[in-house]
Amino acid sequence: MFIDSHCHLDRIDLKKFDNNFSQLMQTIQQGKVERLLCVAITLQDYPAMKALVDELDYVDISVGVHPGDIKDEAIDLQNLIKLGADAKVVAIGETGLDYYYTKETREQQMAAFRVHLQAANELHKPVIIHTRDAQQDTLDILGEGDVENCGGVMHCFTESWDMARQALDMGMYISFSGIVTFRNAQELRDVARQVPDDRFLIETDSPYLAPVPHRGKQNHPGWVGHVAECLAEVRGGSLEQIAELSKQNYLRLFCG
Repeated sequence: MFIDSHCHLDRIDLKKFDNNFSQLMQTIQQGKVERLLCVAITLQDYPAMKALVDELDYVDISVGVHPGDIKDEAIDLQNLIKLGADAKVVAIGETGLDYYYTKETREQQMAAFRVHLQAANELHKPVIIHTRDAQQDTLDILGEGDVENCGGVMHCFTESWDMARQALDMGMYISFSGIVTFRNAQELRDVARQVPDDRFLIETDSPYLAPVPHRGKQNHPGWVGHVAECLAEVRGGSLEQIAELSKQNYLRLFCG
């Protein structure tokens, strides 16, 4: 029924699942999740992440380096293109800018962001964008990097409607995580209400940001339905409608 458009299966602590990855996946499927996208955050950990889910045909993957993990070394474009050409890889990223935690690597983040966009355009695969406290730089680089050619998603969106509108104008999708369920997230719910039916996604970003009523616990994709429930209430539709719309949007963006 649901597609979790952004999670980190390799980061989930399996102690809660008897140290059994198969038990985690069974729990996820019990949450009516039929497909999910496991997102890379470092190239160093990418091979192990890929190996973890390689045999699961309902798990897509991405390849890239999270802005918080950018160090002084540059991202090699040709290596990223080589990794991204794998048939199981449906997206490049996550990439983007984060000035909240790691402003000191701002220049390196911007350089890496541009390389990810080059790879995405070369491969004709969408980019997964992380942005925090870097609204204008993010929009500027997306525009300069011809994101309209490859497409992409603003994942775990927490910014203003003005930023969402500008991203939508570039052809981007907007993805909402468990944050939209938080009591103090009314402004974000106002954004979620305005995003067009054909341009929103749902995600968990697990193991982070568990939705209400599980806030504070380790998150997993089986709880993505709570995000869908919140959007159904905010947008005035049924849970089934939100599930189907977000599914079709996912397939169009990542599998079209």
